[in-house]
Formats: sequence, C-alpha cells, structure tokens
Amino acid sequence: MVHEGPHIQTAFDRDLVALQALVVRMGGLVGEAMAGAARALETRDEGLAAEVRAADAEIDALERRIHQDSARLIALRGPTATDLRTVLSVMKTAGDLERIGDYAKNIAKRVAVLAPMAPVGTSAATIRRMMRVVEVMLVDALDAFGRRDAALARRVRAADEEVDQIYNTLFRAFLTHMMEDPRAITAFMHLHFIAKNIERMGDHVTNIAEQVIYLATGTLPDDPRPKADATPFAPSDE
Repeated sequence: MVHEGPHIQTAFDRDLVALQALVVRMGGLVGEAMAGAARALETRDEGLAAEVRAADAEIDALERRIHQDSARLIALRGPTATDLRTVLSVMKTAGDLERIGDYAKNIAKRVAVLAPMAPVGTSAATIRRMMRVVEVMLVDALDAFGRRDAALARRVRAADEEVDQIYNTLFRAFLTHMMEDPRAITAFMHLHFIAKNIERMGDHVTNIAEQVIYLATGTLPDDPRPKADATPFAPSDE
C-alpha cells in the first residue's frame, strides 16, 4: 500500500500527457484544414476542397476520443483540483478545435459553388491573409498550451482584434460591390459567409488562449476581449 500512491500518480501523469498529445495532434490537423481550405478557395481547387471536407472526420474522431479519455481519467484517477482543471481545459480546447475544423470544412464546401464564378477583386487574397493571421494565432495558442505560457496566450488573445478589423474591411467592401453590381451578389454572399467563418475561428482560438491563461494562473481573464467586429450579428455557418 505504501507504493500505491506514487504508482497511481505516475499513471495519472502518463494519461494526462497522452491526452495533451492528442490535443496537439488535433491542433495540427485543424491547422492543415485551415490552410487547405484557404488554398482551395484562392486557387478554386475543388479536389483539395474535397480532401479538406473528408479530413474533418478524423478531427471529429479525435475530439470524441479526447472527451472519452478525459471522462475515463476523471472517473478512474480521481484527480486533484489542479489536475481536474487541466483535464477540463483539455476537453474545452478539443471542443474549440473541433469547431474550427467545422468552419474549415464549411469554407471548403463553398469552393465548388465559387469555382465557376469569376474572381472578384482582391477578396480571395484578403481572405487568405485573414486566415493566415488565425493560423498563426492557433500555432501560438497551442504552443502556449504546451508550455503554460500565459504571456503568449495574452498576445494571442490581443491578436484577434486584427482578425476582426480585416473582417470589417471585407464586410464593407462586399456591401459596396453588391450595391454597385447586383449580378455579383451571390458570389459576395458566399465570400461573406467565408469571411465570417474565419472571424469565428479567431474567436475559438481566443477561447483556447483564455483556457491557457486559466491553466497558468488559476483564473480566466476578467477584462473584456479586444474586439473590433462591428457586425456581431452577421450570420455564419453554424
């Protein structure tokens, strides 16, 4: 019995490391989906878009596995308050990653609709730049998660304001173009949904950053998020 305590703790640590490794793996797949969806949109590559849609199944499967393993870990190991906080943050992070993957899939679905249409201005390049900002945010958020780096997580949280600013610029440009050329309304509506999906991706990455701050400090940020989205009620693919 004297040796049981250390044995249980070691087993818990091993299980927790395995859980966090699954989150990192899931984050890598989500990052690939984001980049693939943006590239497919910019190049009108329907084959790549189909690959992005198909790959979402693995992301979903990983989220289910993380939730199942987390529930099993809580039930079998009886973690302390600090360890329980880590497990719950892992579950919440997995949920945010799954939503980001869904948004990437939604963007890929619209590639087939947009492919026959003529490119409209510089919108595809601007959307690609917006996605790139979110991709970097995700890499930094996962890095902060692995290192419990609250300072890096706060920088990720602040970076979401740039995503909102790009979205606002696109939203205004789309409205202007639709008023000037009603024939382009369909294309711009699809592009708007895509831009809104990327803006929502940024929100979910910010959720992950806030979980890192919670893990590192024991408290969630109590100041309002830096937001620059002037169109909070614009629809997105939910």
